[in-house]
Amino acid sequence: MQTWFIKNLGDAMLASDKLTQIEQLILSKGQNSNSTKEMAVFIRHESEGCLHCQVKVYFSPKASMVAKVFNAIPCAKPSPIELSLLVGNEKSWLIFFPEYNR
Repeated sequence: MQTWFIKNLGDAMLASDKLTQIEQLILSKGQNSNSTKEMAVFIRHESEGCLHCQVKVYFSPKASMVAKVFNAIPCAKPSPIELSLLVGNEKSWLIFFPEYNR
């Protein structure tokens, strides 16, 4: 099993700059890779009982080099429930979550 990575960007109101940086870096790495459809980043807004949502970013295993740039930590494969694709090929859904009918 390949390792996924997670980074908590904190308050959703303050996460947009980091999300843009992640997206740009993934796109630049993807141009030099044969596995771009397996290089994806997903996000989820999670409240965890707090007043403000936290933005959690999930990096697919092929995006591990980018994950490490942002000090993401290893995690289990995320549940597809309420995930959004930040950057990556739309076929990423079928690759990583074939059981999840979108």
